[in-house]
Amino acid sequence: MEKLKIFTGNSNINLAKEIAAYIGIELSEAFVTKFSDGEIFVKILENVRGQDVFVIQPTQPPADNLMELLIMIDALKRASARRITAVIPYFGYARQDKKDEPRVPISAKLVADLISVAGANRVLSMDLHAEQIQGYFNIPVDHLYAAPVMIEYIKNMNLNEEKLVIVSPDLGRANRARAIAKRINNVPIAIIDKRRPKPNEAEVINVVGDVNGKNTIIVDDIVDTAGTIVAAAEALQKNGASKISAFITHPVLSGSSLKRIKDSPIEKMVVTNSIPLKSDNVEKIESVSVAPLLGEAIIRINEERSVSSLFI
Repeated sequence: MEKLKIFTGNSNINLAKEIAAYIGIELSEAFVTKFSDGEIFVKILENVRGQDVFVIQPTQPPADNLMELLIMIDALKRASARRITAVIPYFGYARQDKKDEPRVPISAKLVADLISVAGANRVLSMDLHAEQIQGYFNIPVDHLYAAPVMIEYIKNMNLNEEKLVIVSPDLGRANRARAIAKRINNVPIAIIDKRRPKPNEAEVINVVGDVNGKNTIIVDDIVDTAGTIVAAAEALQKNGASKISAFITHPVLSGSSLKRIKDSPIEKMVVTNSIPLKSDNVEKIESVSVAPLLGEAIIRINEERSVSSLFI
């Protein structure tokens, strides 16, 4: 590993430590704090001239996490880092990815521009809400999927594959569900056909596929208010599913989402540590680490090797 340094802001320090431990190096030192008026201040405490630098910083709310990332990138650029890679396990504002009604922004494009203008040379992210967001950047983007972690976990559950069905909570995630099902001995999939009357509110219309008497696993990229996934679970229950689990990459979990999940037919929800859980002891929810996946990608980028074998 040639001249590799890893920095982090405050949004997910534990994940950054796990990634550094996987790679076999210490986290590099930076002072990231706030002035009394709330403005963010960053000072890089190590020499980074000519170094290959990775900044690990998911950009979940509050917006301070995004600002920390931008300011750290700017500080590293002005300190003459050779290459700066923004490692963004969770890319915030990704759901605002198109202009689908009058007078609304495309915030995902705006954030991509901000990261590029700040001085990032490359982006490493995971399970973007919409894959086309990669095209919003004018710099290289390595887009990983949490599917390898998910598949390994599902296989270790020792479920009867003859009764296993992978469920997509909407049409948009069907391809990902199909790819995961293919890697688990081509088990069948089901799709929840739904419409969304207004933001953060989902209405299930139909379940496409046979789930009667099946062990079902819902897969999705984000759980926010949990309205979509709970509605999907209730539809599966009505259609005779014998067991309902979920695997979600990014546990945003806002508002009353935890109560919704607690009261839902979901028996277990597995999430990754792309962003920290708001509580370490959340009923029904288990966290698995994506640090080895991200760490391996960082090693390969640093060594100028392909990361395509990490994709699924």
